[in-house]
Amino acid sequence: MSVLSIDNLRVRHRLVTVLDGVSFAIAKGESLGLVGESGSGKSQTALAVMGLLAATASVEGSIRFADQEL
Repeated sequence: MSVLSIDNLRVRHRLVTVLDGVSFAIAKGESLGLVGESGSGKSQTALAVMGLLAATASVEGSIRFADQEL
């Protein structure tokens, strides 16, 4: 069972899609490292999980923590 599960995450800021189709799951006891070039969406992914995106952002997809949809 996953502690954190992200399925088909899409984040848009007004007319610009900054994330499209991000999916991963982290089970209890596992770790995940997000790596990538500048502007690849690492921070936007983390901010979406924490619910800290700007008011202009729209989020689609599923973010579940401990079987609860965030």
